[in-house]
Amino acid sequence: MEQQTPVTEAADRYFWLWDTFFALVYVTVVLLVLFMAEGATTAERAGSIVLLTIIAACYAFFGRREMHAERFGWRLNLFVGILFCCLVASAFLVPITQYSFFGVIPLLFMSLRLTVAIVLVAMSIVVTTLFATLGDPYTNWLATGVAIGISTLFSVMIGIWIDKVVRQSTERGELIKQLEASQAEVARLSREAGVAGERERLAGEIHDTLAQGFTSIVTLVQAAESELGRDETQVRKHLALALRTARENLSESRALVAALAPAELAESSVLDAIRRQAAKLTEETGVSAEVAVQGERRPLATGIDVVLLRTVQESLSNVRKHADARSVEIVLSYQESSVVLLVTDDGKGFDPAAVTSGFGLRGMRSRIEHVGGALSVTSSTGSGTTVELEVCT
Repeated sequence: MEQQTPVTEAADRYFWLWDTFFALVYVTVVLLVLFMAEGATTAERAGSIVLLTIIAACYAFFGRREMHAERFGWRLNLFVGILFCCLVASAFLVPITQYSFFGVIPLLFMSLRLTVAIVLVAMSIVVTTLFATLGDPYTNWLATGVAIGISTLFSVMIGIWIDKVVRQSTERGELIKQLEASQAEVARLSREAGVAGERERLAGEIHDTLAQGFTSIVTLVQAAESELGRDETQVRKHLALALRTARENLSESRALVAALAPAELAESSVLDAIRRQAAKLTEETGVSAEVAVQGERRPLATGIDVVLLRTVQESLSNVRKHADARSVEIVLSYQESSVVLLVTDDGKGFDPAAVTSGFGLRGMRSRIEHVGGALSVTSSTGSGTTVELEVCT
């Protein structure tokens, strides 16, 4: 089966130029047959016009559609065969109809492979020229040969140009299709990456807020349960803290659903939010938590505020669950082109090389990377832990 290559949209858009040119050639040649075909009988004129009309009808109702749909198919071969036979027969009846080559030659080169079209065009020029000169005793065969050669060369040059234009249009159309497919693939991958990034972000937000809040609620309720019947004041204190934590979790969940910044940052600064986290740790565990500020305070981007707050929350959560510390110091340092956060505890520490990172640390690093920051965790057994975060501003 012959390879079929769709004609590009650009070629389709300008195909009307060929239609116009073909129609002009058809009308002109018919007028020449009617008024300038000296020596031709009425029957010969009529037969020639009928054959030219068959060529025009085949182009309008068959060939044009096939040239839009494919190249080098058997249907176009049939179309070319009809064109060739009708053209030769018309030139035999009225030699002046060889001028119709101006409209037919482009169609041949658009319908056939270049080498086949060149051979067929050369044959047509030779045959129709001989029809015009045979029987004329005054024919100059040298001049006729030169005319045939020039006509063939000119036709071949036009054909090569047409073939090149069609090939370039087809290749350009294929490149455009590949580019559109590549752009669609890039868009799909970008959407998938965005979805994955948003899922990771939400997972981190839930871990740093809701999960930690629920952990605190469970711990406080268990502490209250252990004091039942022994210390009513302590029970009420634990339940009050659990109720406050539950309300804060509710605010966080609403903020997440609304895709807003953390609830702690909605109505206050990041420093105030960090101080509340420190005070909350002291109320719940009795661990002393101090917050210090260095440098001149300045507004930061919301993304950086979120990272600072979440890093403090995760660090204090680890202190609460693992450190067995007596005190924690939080230092927020505003430097010339960056902001540095230090969270240091005097707990039992750990060996970083011997511990696999849980989701908390992994999520913390991922969130920090999104704002171009750097995180380091320094610790050793019995010497406490220091979490350091630096973000360029």
